[in-house]
Amino acid sequence: MNMWKSFLCGLGMGVMLNLSALAVDLVGSASVNVTSDTAATAKDMAFDEARRQIIADVMRQYVDVDALGNAVKNAKRSELTKLISASSIGGEQVSDTTYSAQIAMTIDADAMRGWLAEQNIQHWIPDGTNTDVFVVDVKMSDGLKNWGQLIQIAQSEKIDLGTKFLTRDSATLELPRSVRGRFTIALREAGWHYANQDGNLKIWK
Repeated sequence: MNMWKSFLCGLGMGVMLNLSALAVDLVGSASVNVTSDTAATAKDMAFDEARRQIIADVMRQYVDVDALGNAVKNAKRSELTKLISASSIGGEQVSDTTYSAQIAMTIDADAMRGWLAEQNIQHWIPDGTNTDVFVVDVKMSDGLKNWGQLIQIAQSEKIDLGTKFLTRDSATLELPRSVRGRFTIALREAGWHYANQDGNLKIWK
C-alpha cells in the first residue's frame, strides 16, 4: 500500500505541460542522393523521395503507421506534392547525373486531413486552435509497474497526465489533443497497446 501511495505522489513530480506546443508543427527533413540520366531528372526523383519519406516520418505519430505507409507508397507524385506547403534545400550538390541535398518540408495540415479522409485513414491531427482535451482509458495488468511507466513517459515528454480516476488496475486521464501524437509514440515504444475509441484513446498493457 505504501508503494502505491508513493507512485501517486510521483504523479505530481516534475511533470509539466508544454503549453507553447498547442499548434501542430508538421515539419520534417530528409537527406537524399539520387543518380539518373540527367541532373534535372535526378532532382525531380530526389524531391519525390524526400516528400514520401518526410510525410511517412512526420505523420506516423498521427495515424496508423501501416495504413499510412501503403497510402504513401501507392500515391501519385502529384497527390503528395499538394500536401506540401513549403520546402527548403541545404547542402545541395549537383553533377551531370546526380543530385544530393538535405531537403526540409512543411506539410499543409488542412490538405493532409483531406487526403487522409480520401484514403479512409483515421487520424488525430491537432487543428492548432482546438485546446480541448481527449480522454485516455487505461487498463493495467501490473498496476505499480505500469503506472510508474506512465509517469516516466509523462516526465520524458513533459506531459501532464491529468489523472481523473485511478485504481490499482485502471485509470482515466485527460490530456490536451496537442500532445496526442507524441504520447502515442512514447506508449508504442514502451510496449503499450492503444486504440482509438470515438475520438478518445484506450491503452492497455
